[in-house]
Amino acid sequence: MAIQGPIPVTFGQVFPHGCYTVGEVEPVKDFDASTNGRFVQARDKQTGELVWQIPVMDADPALKAAQKTVAVKILSAVQPAPPAPVAGLPFTPVEFDGLTVTPYVNGSGRLAYSIKARQMLAPRTTTATPAKTNSKEAAA
Repeated sequence: MAIQGPIPVTFGQVFPHGCYTVGEVEPVKDFDASTNGRFVQARDKQTGELVWQIPVMDADPALKAAQKTVAVKILSAVQPAPPAPVAGLPFTPVEFDGLTVTPYVNGSGRLAYSIKARQMLAPRTTTATPAKTNSKEAAA
């Protein structure tokens, strides 16, 4: 099989409706290297970089409540900082660059995905609005 390891994806493929931070950036624990009372932070197996995670809420209105919050892991030598909060919003919008997904079978036997990113940043804004096409132009 040609696909080996994490599968590169775009932010729009994973979060087509956007996403919002709902927690803090935290180091991911390396359960194999940590001992009782001694925390060891996980490192990515491919790059060796430290692994951090942040819980985000997927803005897809079609998702069930239990599916809305996911952890995105971020590979970075230093703790990433989330974007600045946006006035008037209860949650901070966020985007990720360099996304990959790794499918796996979780403890209940269901397919799940580990989402990793290279960078966390404020959402890009677009000033252009899509052109509207009326039905007469579409039929021509």
